Amino acid sequence: MTLTIDRLTATTGAMVEGVDLRTVTPDGVAEIEAALLEHLVLFFPGQALEPTEQMRFAQMLGEIDVAPFGPKHPDVPEMTVLDQKSPKGEGADAWHSDNSFRAEPPSYTMLQSVLLPPHGGDTCWSNMYEAYAALSEPMQRFLEPLTATHDLSKMLELAIARGNSDADLGQMRAAYPPEHHPVVRTHPQTGRRALFVNGNFTTRIDGLEDAESAHVLDLLLTHVKTPDFQCRFRWLPGTLALWDNRCLQHYAVPDYTSRRVMHRLTLSGDKPV
Repeated sequence: MTLTIDRLTATTGAMVEGVDLRTVTPDGVAEIEAALLEHLVLFFPGQALEPTEQMRFAQMLGEIDVAPFGPKHPDVPEMTVLDQKSPKGEGADAWHSDNSFRAEPPSYTMLQSVLLPPHGGDTCWSNMYEAYAALSEPMQRFLEPLTATHDLSKMLELAIARGNSDADLGQMRAAYPPEHHPVVRTHPQTGRRALFVNGNFTTRIDGLEDAESAHVLDLLLTHVKTPDFQCRFRWLPGTLALWDNRCLQHYAVPDYTSRRVMHRLTLSGDKPV
């Protein structure tokens, strides 16, 4: 297999041709993963995988990490179905890393477009390697020993209020207590450092006074929005995106009012260090 890779920006994202994900071999998956570690998010146009086919490809990359809340596919219960036509304020329209409240947050996310609105519904990704590198050296030294609290409460409360989850909030909080992850994590495969705080799940910087934590967190959450670190993708029918949650955040643009359906799988990760 020979992949054709067309870089989207200088730092983030690439289009990939020359592979049918239905029949990809283990050697092909290794080649895809190598490209992923370099480009951070890959886009595979024209795939239109059935849910079981998407599941097969995901399992070749690793163990499935089932999201603890959110609507699931009736035939593939590990798969989250994002079916929206009024997305504003539902949570994906904020810069975030998927399920960072987990003790071992997901490594990769795989998202396929199933039904798209006539216009809008793009997704943006922001490179957290570049976000860390762009900080001043004194700020890097200040952040490196710190941890931050990641909590599911805000997003689960929102999902329950919007009718997107019937989970019991108290039971979920007991099952998934707040986790403390490094503000700057080291990627286990590349060895590169990346910022690891996000607006959906990070609630405070540990060890700081409340006002200090609020100001530092606000500074970092504003910093990750810098366009220099980003790519923006206009979805096409049947396109599959694969990205690395350990060094990216993403943002789903809520600029549509027609139905948009996406199929999502996440892959198990490891404890951030």
